[in-house]
Amino acid sequence: MTIFFTLLVLAICIILVHLLIRYRLHFLPESVAVVSLGILMGAVIKIIEFKKLANWKEEEMFRPNMFFLLLLPPIIFESGYSLHKGNFFQNIGSITLFSVFGTAISAFVVGGGIYFLGQADVISKLNMTDSFAFGSLISAVDPVATIAIFNALHVDPVLNMLVFGESILNDAVSIVLTNTAEGLTRKNMSDVSGWQTFLQALGYFLKMFFGSAALGTLTGLISALISFHCDEHVKTPSLEFGMMIIFAYLPYGLAEGISLSGIMAILFSGIVMSHYTHHNLSPVTQILMQQTLRTVAFLCETCVFAFLGLSIFSFPHKFEISFVVWCIVLVLFGRAVNIFPLSYLLNFFRDHKITPKMMFIMWFSGLRGAIPYALSLHLDLEPMEKRQLIGTTTIIIVLFTILLLGGSTMPLIRLMDIEDAKARRRNKKDVNLSKTEKMGNTVESEHLSELTEEEYEAHYIRRQDLKGFLWLDVKYLNPFFTRRLTQEDLHHGRIQMKTLTNKWYEEVRQGPSGSEDEEQELL
Repeated sequence: MTIFFTLLVLAICIILVHLLIRYRLHFLPESVAVVSLGILMGAVIKIIEFKKLANWKEEEMFRPNMFFLLLLPPIIFESGYSLHKGNFFQNIGSITLFSVFGTAISAFVVGGGIYFLGQADVISKLNMTDSFAFGSLISAVDPVATIAIFNALHVDPVLNMLVFGESILNDAVSIVLTNTAEGLTRKNMSDVSGWQTFLQALGYFLKMFFGSAALGTLTGLISALISFHCDEHVKTPSLEFGMMIIFAYLPYGLAEGISLSGIMAILFSGIVMSHYTHHNLSPVTQILMQQTLRTVAFLCETCVFAFLGLSIFSFPHKFEISFVVWCIVLVLFGRAVNIFPLSYLLNFFRDHKITPKMMFIMWFSGLRGAIPYALSLHLDLEPMEKRQLIGTTTIIIVLFTILLLGGSTMPLIRLMDIEDAKARRRNKKDVNLSKTEKMGNTVESEHLSELTEEEYEAHYIRRQDLKGFLWLDVKYLNPFFTRRLTQEDLHHGRIQMKTLTNKWYEEVRQGPSGSEDEEQELL
């Protein structure tokens, strides 16, 4: 019944997204629509339970283990795998600084503020590790609606990449920080000083972050070498695609098995596989991989947002207005302490400066989404009232940021006049916030790698403006891990694509008589 209920919720949400696209309701982000639908379904189920017609309480409960084992890995891997395009690697330093140090700063500001306000009897008391755990989980940003608005209005591509890249790495960093706090909670830290606790937390975080990142990178490089040298399976897309699916989930299980962060490992594995392994695949598998990952990630995100709405009615809440208000203030303040100082620091080393308007939009786009909600359910806190308090507050903050901040982003961008001049002249009806429609209706050209050795050398190796990692990657790493297509491979790939895409259509055209000529005569 749980499987049936989950599939039923997903089917209804897919129909809702289809209606949004069909009737061109592009001003409404899909996440907001799905959360609202979840709230409505939860209310209906509550009424059914109140009338004693049925009891679906067990089926509608969201299980954190299901989230971390089944739903979150495809979302994180697809995010990493989609980073093959744009100027991500050109801004990797800035993105890493915002993601790692910025998220840690936000977590310490929010956690420290909650702890000291609790000691002053302003809000409910939480101990230091519980406060830090809540600050860590609530620092995970999910600006899905903001990214859609950026793409629709064609804002500065650097601003787009900074927000997009930070949101991807930020999720993994928040999860590692929350796991660090949980690890300290399980230990008896009462006889340890504050500095010793901080140093232990820092050492645990560095081990989790760099160890998991190294494991994911190594797994991705191994998959690139296998696809590079075992080129015979290119002629059999099912084997090729099967190997890619295995390597997509392999680092998660290995990392969790040796007490590292599976989410961090699968993120870096996705980035490396998109940069190297993807270009060793046949054109058929490249398209298949792109569409499969997007479809699975869409289903997982939709499921999480739907259950976020359902959760309002599915478990008991503990609501404290003072705790909610102060947490919202601390979240906004922690985001400001993160964005503005780091942006001014980075401007000393950047050619393309981060303007004050861009800083303000980056601060304003710090929406919270599904990951803080799932992490709040995953926290093993005692007593139960403390867990209910954190869960209820997290849901309110997520809804507050999605509905209020997310809904105000487009008017704010237009008011601050940072959108592209061409987009400014567009009709408002052309603004499309449908992530599914924008990402799922076409195949991106960069997902089809058909560069021969001569074309690769002409496009990349002879360029004189490459510096740092880009120069090292183009000169040595890419040739070592990526197979350049020969003219024979290129011809075979195109024939394979044409055969697979036209076979069904040609069979239909032939009709029941089996002769296309006869059909033409009839026409």
